[in-house]
Parts: sequence; structure tokens; C-alpha cells
Amino acid sequence: MTDETPVAELGYEQARDELAVVVKLLEQGGIDLDESLNLWERGEALAAHCEAWLDKAEASLGSEATSEE
Repeated sequence: MTDETPVAELGYEQARDELAVVVKLLEQGGIDLDESLNLWERGEALAAHCEAWLDKAEASLGSEATSEE
């Protein structure tokens, strides 16, 4: 149902797109509990990965702004 590439190897866009698929599948329902739990865990990992990418980008932009002053 979703990509089995390790989350740490995904770029931001890949992780974000897969997270959208996971959310859609969970919202649709109709899957068994084990698969739902697996999707939930994958979604949590994808969300954390995306947040880390955004935090890193924000820190990078912040350091560039202070170095330009």
C-alpha cells in the first residue's frame, strides 16, 4: 500500500507525498487493525521526518539571515 523505503532515506517531498497517501488510506477505513497500526506507525515516522526537514531548513535560513547582517 505504501513505499517500504526506510523513512530516513526519503527526501522531504517523497515523505510528504507518502504521508498524504497514508492519511487517505486511514481515513477511508476498510483495512484490518494490523494494517491500520502499521500505517499509523509509518505515518508517525513520516511526519517526524518531514518536521525534521522543515526544522533543518528553518535553521539554515535563520543562520543565513544572521550571517548577512
